[in-house]
Amino acid sequence: MRDLTRLIATAAGHGADIGIYAERLLDHQLPWTRMRQVYRLLGLVKRYGAAPVNTACGRALELDVVSVSKIAAMLHKATENTPAEAPRAATGLAPARFARDPGEYRSQGRQRPDWMSVIDGGATPTGRNATQGL
Repeated sequence: MRDLTRLIATAAGHGADIGIYAERLLDHQLPWTRMRQVYRLLGLVKRYGAAPVNTACGRALELDVVSVSKIAAMLHKATENTPAEAPRAATGLAPARFARDPGEYRSQGRQRPDWMSVIDGGATPTGRNATQGL
């Protein structure tokens, strides 16, 4: 009942990529916990035929995706033969949502308020210290 080699051989009999995919599914510490997924893969072969499942398994192996649900979705949508889209270059990005206007960070264009002045040489004596001469 838990004969993994027979299960892999059955899968490989339907196609080379299906056999490799079954091996990848069963490559686990507890392989008998993954046997149902291999049985589901074999069910997909019965439902859709060996050629489409073999093609879908080959595509999934190229992308290193080991999920029978993804294979089933590819077969259901009939996307096993469509070429994968190339990654698009990032062009024309929208500005960040919370980005500030760069003018808020520049101090060259702004003038200092009249109440603000720079004192050279440190603090000047004010108040009682100025009258005592200290």
